[in-house]
Amino acid sequence: MSGTSRQDESHRLRTQADSIANTMPALLVAARRIAATINIGSHGRRRAGPGDSFWQFRPYSKDDTPGAIDWRQTGKFDTVFVREREWVASQTAALWCDTSPSMRYRSSNNIPIKAERSAVMLLALAELLVDGGERIIRLDSDGRPQRSAHAGRLAVAHMADAVVTELMTEDERKDIPPLPRFTTALPRHSTVVLFSDFLAPLNVIAESIRTLAHQGVMGHMIQILDPAEESLPFTGRIRFVGMEQEGYAVIDRAEEAHDAYVRKLQNHRKGLKSLAMQAGWSFNVHHTDRSPQLTMAALHNAIHDQRH
Repeated sequence: MSGTSRQDESHRLRTQADSIANTMPALLVAARRIAATINIGSHGRRRAGPGDSFWQFRPYSKDDTPGAIDWRQTGKFDTVFVREREWVASQTAALWCDTSPSMRYRSSNNIPIKAERSAVMLLALAELLVDGGERIIRLDSDGRPQRSAHAGRLAVAHMADAVVTELMTEDERKDIPPLPRFTTALPRHSTVVLFSDFLAPLNVIAESIRTLAHQGVMGHMIQILDPAEESLPFTGRIRFVGMEQEGYAVIDRAEEAHDAYVRKLQNHRKGLKSLAMQAGWSFNVHHTDRSPQLTMAALHNAIHDQRH
């Protein structure tokens, strides 16, 4: 795929994300209260007394400006450090969307594939978060932070480019796990948001969620499903082919499998809700034939309620 095509796809997804984000209120009410006493745009500004305890240091990255470097701390080590206030780390969101093969499914050409919808919703949330003053981290397909946390539109642009690259190279990456282990530590007090169909076995999902929960991060799970995955509307002889090398199954009368399928899906979802509840997380379901706005509104409320 050419660089121009990738840029066009990135722009298209970001445009869709903007249209969603523009209908939503700012996510971070708390950030406005903090901004009244702390100038988030200043570097090196000191306050008397206990204010010093709010300074923290992290390694310099290519997206930082030279003015952000703390030369005193850098002089003590072989690494270049950036100084920032600790409250910034407490307002960091780590975002992940599933790009595994099962997310390529759609039952109709009139609706998007699950992976595209999850990407649009992730970018819409990223837009809302940076508008509210948050720093964002994108977790890649193996669950590791792609880069250090950053704020602003440039961070969203980098995130969009990375997501599109994953979407457009999916056919070459059949070994992507349905859910990463998320073993890399995230910033203290951060929030993680996961967009996936969450159709992997519950024990696999539980391991990933518990790994994150043990870090003390707050979390939100958005299950994205095609409407056909919810209701199994097929009739007659159907050949079902697994998208993650599970093989295939032929059912002579698909309508006779409907009730058993729906029960199994409902039980699986109960398990997902239980995992979220045990971790103190929120859980929501979105169908790709519906507008994303309602799910985004529920996610906004969940993030706000969890932080207050």
